[in-house]
Amino acid sequence: MAIAALDLGKRRIGLALSEDDGAAVLPLDAIERRGLRADLAATMRRLEHRGVTLMVVGLPLNMDGTIGPAARAAEEFAARLREFSGLTVETCDERLSSVEAEERLRELPGRRGRAKPHIDALAAAIILEHWLKRRDGRV
Repeated sequence: MAIAALDLGKRRIGLALSEDDGAAVLPLDAIERRGLRADLAATMRRLEHRGVTLMVVGLPLNMDGTIGPAARAAEEFAARLREFSGLTVETCDERLSSVEAEERLRELPGRRGRAKPHIDALAAAIILEHWLKRRDGRV
């Protein structure tokens, strides 16, 4: 069984995966956004042979914890993904995940991996790391 995380951006959806035990979280890919139906289909195509049983969608709350337009859009996407896939879909607070991803990539030697799709996939991995910590009571 695997768990997937999604970082929803305006232009791309970052994807990450982990086995249910959470031992390793791996950035997977980023999908260029093309519209809701195409985004849902592309997401499922990328995950179809990976044994995903649960998906976590990043919820971009405002810094004060309130729900703004971006968080409402993420909740709507999560609901549609649940309907489309038939899988369990949860949301997870993702405040500052992209900032953390950029910081992690800056720490790497050289300039490799700093392209936006890499940041989006790493942001999805960070969302999944946070979700796993909360699930396991480590937060």
